[in-house]
Amino acid sequence: MKMDRRTFAVTLLAGVATALLAHANEARVGSRGRNVVLVHGAYADGSSWSEVIPLLQRAGLNVTAVQNPLTSLADDVEATRRILALQDGPTVLVGHSWAGTVISEAGVDPKVSALVYVAARAPDAGEDYAALAATFPTPPASAGLVKSDGYAQLSEESFLRDFAGDLDPARARALYAVQGRISATLFASRTTQAAWKTKPTWYAVSTQDRTTSPELERFLANRMKAKTIELRSSHVSLLSHPQEIADLILTAAGHED
Repeated sequence: MKMDRRTFAVTLLAGVATALLAHANEARVGSRGRNVVLVHGAYADGSSWSEVIPLLQRAGLNVTAVQNPLTSLADDVEATRRILALQDGPTVLVGHSWAGTVISEAGVDPKVSALVYVAARAPDAGEDYAALAATFPTPPASAGLVKSDGYAQLSEESFLRDFAGDLDPARARALYAVQGRISATLFASRTTQAAWKTKPTWYAVSTQDRTTSPELERFLANRMKAKTIELRSSHVSLLSHPQEIADLILTAAGHED
């Protein structure tokens, strides 16, 4: 059957419009991802994602948790890049706390389809994050930092009260026992990338956070124009509110249903 020019033009325009709409929707929610890479923060290790991981796996996603050495930004980024290299397609990259710095740097990887920040740092490229944080209320956990031999960790009292204050004390003590000691110079690192400027971004604010100022978290989420939820949670919402965090990651992966 022959198609006249007018019909052809209408059909062509309809096809273009459909493609543009699909692209716009993809930009809004990120490419539908089947992989999730979880990056832990300071004073923690990969087991901090233990409540979120089975929820994502149950939804059919391939999940990997990075074990950060916490020795330098470069080392943590390299550990994350090694895991990203193993992924076979679009990947949601998730960072908690300090790991927000890591995913802001590593998230420019072409496999990364979306970024999720959980009570996390989100520096701009080259930004002095400590100077930015100093313009917001000082969180109580800062007074609980114990330094020795070039490394630092939270005291047990501060960990239980200020870091994991909404967890059962016995559980919080177990997390304290496996907390990752950080290089004393770790927080002075500056990124060279701000992946959130080019990737769809989500943020979970912890309104009862005593490790990072909730006001700072809101500022960062707003600056990134991130799709944001707020949870009445301590710094470790990934453990006290795993379903909400898993749902946020699933949304970022395009699995909203």
